[in-house]
Amino acid sequence: MKLEDRHSLILDQLVQNRQVSVGEISESLGVSQVTIRSDLNSLAEQGLITRSHGGATPAFHRSIMTRRHHKKESKNHIAKAAANLINHGDTVMIDAGTTTALIAKYMVGKRDVRVVTNNLLILPYLRSIPSIHLTLVGGEYSKETESLVGPIALKSLEEFNVNLAFIGTDGFSIEHGTSTHIVEGAEVVRKIHQQASKTILVCDSSKVDKKGFAKILPIDSLHHIISDKELPSNIQQQIKKLNIELTLVE
Repeated sequence: MKLEDRHSLILDQLVQNRQVSVGEISESLGVSQVTIRSDLNSLAEQGLITRSHGGATPAFHRSIMTRRHHKKESKNHIAKAAANLINHGDTVMIDAGTTTALIAKYMVGKRDVRVVTNNLLILPYLRSIPSIHLTLVGGEYSKETESLVGPIALKSLEEFNVNLAFIGTDGFSIEHGTSTHIVEGAEVVRKIHQQASKTILVCDSSKVDKKGFAKILPIDSLHHIISDKELPSNIQQQIKKLNIELTLVE
């Protein structure tokens, strides 16, 4: 079993059971307890879990852990394509979300870029890049999204104007636009859109034709969509008819 596959299975077990012992993981995966301890230490160093005596617990809300591992490869390709749109000296806003957070992972080498965000998942990636100027907005902490929301976040975002905004979504369709299950998150995305010259949606094809509780933006308000090649051809055609730039990755 590959190391990455084993790590994913360990995280899956922790998401399902919250706390699993080293012995239980070792038995279920058929590897030694020494190997599992090494895996847990590695996952803890990545900030994904918290080590406890004889086992571990997830470091994030269950929904975050689940979303991080859903279509993981596609999300990374989408995030990399998004990061490639950022030029030296750009000003950027990045919305909450697991795919949007990965954009920061691919910003190494960018110079004098200013990033404004409410996405706390970004910190492990950007804190070590000295050429990135990072501004975190204030607000109420949302465990479910690892983000800052509410009136303070909205007021903070009003203080900035940026070239590019990268947003995510829980679902989108041509008819209903983008949407989310978190009302406070929808408010933040709309504010980010208002403060940006160009808004770019990053989302994998599994979000197509899904509707969250709260509407965010109509599709025709977007400037660019980055998704994967499994995006249905009829959706691709409709996006292009709206003169929205479309990038598809593997």
